[in-house]
Amino acid sequence: MRIPSEKEIEYYRRKYPAGTRIQLDADMDDPQPILAGTKGTIITIDDMAQAVMKWDNGRGLSLVLGHDSFHVLSQEESISVESDMGMQL
Repeated sequence: MRIPSEKEIEYYRRKYPAGTRIQLDADMDDPQPILAGTKGTIITIDDMAQAVMKWDNGRGLSLVLGHDSFHVLSQEESISVESDMGMQL
């Protein structure tokens, strides 16, 4: 695994701030993957340029930026999911 530059880490931190909601487009590359379609919230971007996640299914596996396939959810999609889960904004 390559070590990301400070510039790369800062780029990801600006692009995906804490609270960003995402959805996986493909299963994660892990022996016990989080599956495509799973949604979650970015807690922070760590010093290895990985997104520390709080997945809606309760798991905590980090997202490898530049490797795992995902998209950012729109604000409307995020509000809808949080409402369905009984969460407050």
